[in-house]
Amino acid sequence: MQIAVTFRHIEPSEALKEFAQEKVTRIDKYIHTPSDAHVVLSKEKLEHRADITLQAHGLTLRGRSTSEDMYASIDGAMRNIEKQVKKYRGKLSSHKSREGKDLRARLNRIAASAELIDPLSSQEAGKILPPKILDSKELAVKTFNLEEAVMQIDLMNAAFLVFKNADTDAINVLYRNEGEGFGLIETT
Repeated sequence: MQIAVTFRHIEPSEALKEFAQEKVTRIDKYIHTPSDAHVVLSKEKLEHRADITLQAHGLTLRGRSTSEDMYASIDGAMRNIEKQVKKYRGKLSSHKSREGKDLRARLNRIAASAELIDPLSSQEAGKILPPKILDSKELAVKTFNLEEAVMQIDLMNAAFLVFKNADTDAINVLYRNEGEGFGLIETT
């Protein structure tokens, strides 16, 4: 496994680097072939923060922790990743082929019940200036089936996920609704 350790606003320390690498390699007991890990250790005022990103089997696992001690922050971030791995493994063991069909049906019902309303009339739209693009990011699109995409968005605790649907070969966007459900945008 490749482990990169980055220090920000903190003096690089070989002891911290070795501690972080040791903690990250312990994830092998849950995931047998993790491929890449990036650890960012930073300090801001009195807070020590550890951000750990782990790539394994097409999944991205992220852990973040802040405390008064950098070693405790690294431990906390790894605890977060271990929780995500255990959650993922639990979902895999309880996975049934029928669950995906139920999820797709539920997503289709949500999409059918949503109302598409044009918030601005054509007269009001002429008076408003176009929005400015403040940030732009490049995104690597990975291939998932719908069940894997739901697991990935849960593990990342993200608001949305852009992925290539393995079943349809189309680019899809899975997003969290205000409630407990998800929304799915399918391209044609």
